[in-house]
Amino acid sequence: MQNAAVETPTSHFADLPATASHGPLRIEYRWLNGEAADTTGNPTSHAPIAVFLHEGLGSIAMWRDWPQSLCERLGMRGLVYSRPGYGLSTPRPHHVKWPVDFMSDQARDILPALLDELGIGLQERRRMWVIGHSDGGSIALLYAALHPDALAGAVAIAPHVFVEELSVQSIAQTKQLYESTDLRDKLARYHADVDSAFYGWNDIWLDPAFRDWSIAQQLSTINKPLLALQGHDDNYGTMAQIDTIPEYAPHAELVKLDACGHSPHRDAPDRLNEAIAAFVSRYR
Repeated sequence: MQNAAVETPTSHFADLPATASHGPLRIEYRWLNGEAADTTGNPTSHAPIAVFLHEGLGSIAMWRDWPQSLCERLGMRGLVYSRPGYGLSTPRPHHVKWPVDFMSDQARDILPALLDELGIGLQERRRMWVIGHSDGGSIALLYAALHPDALAGAVAIAPHVFVEELSVQSIAQTKQLYESTDLRDKLARYHADVDSAFYGWNDIWLDPAFRDWSIAQQLSTINKPLLALQGHDDNYGTMAQIDTIPEYAPHAELVKLDACGHSPHRDAPDRLNEAIAAFVSRYR
């Protein structure tokens, strides 16, 4: 059943062709901080781009105003988009399950295809920062690993590097809440097909086949600046998640936030922005 997620005047859509890993896709996107824009909303400013990758139940709308505040702090343009299955992008067909390596598919195929469609070439990508939260943080790490020459740096906020029992337990609890409380109604404000969004994420994370998922070894190919941040009160993962990253990418820098849960952009936005801005400023 589809729901009335709201399209805003700043939403635009990119049509991506079918590939071996997915069918044709319509991707909802939004530009931030363009000094001027063409008829499709693409900004013509020459400032670097920050690409934002949302969490497993996220969308453009669920970010709220945090990407805008960070872009203003960094002096960058922002590209925010709803990944397939989320927001107003093409829903996941209800009979289709995401594969175990769905985050790799997003990093390897979908994000580059969107950048191609928006005319963001290699020269511009080399100045681009990829910033992701939760599953989006994992996709940011994978993009940096798979395309090491097509970004300036990456920021991973509460990323998943491997599967912990704590994560599985919390995701199972979220399923109970979705099916027994008003959580479904709340999420329906942000997704055209809320069941597509929720069960795409929930089913793969609770699939026994996903328990062995890990991207740790892939991180060894990251050669650009890398910052990973996590809250001490994260109920979806322990500090072992970001502590693992320097074992494979020794140049990575870590920031651990007190009095902060799984969503630092909501729990501690000022401290998060300060940490990211301080890191990025060293490489510009």
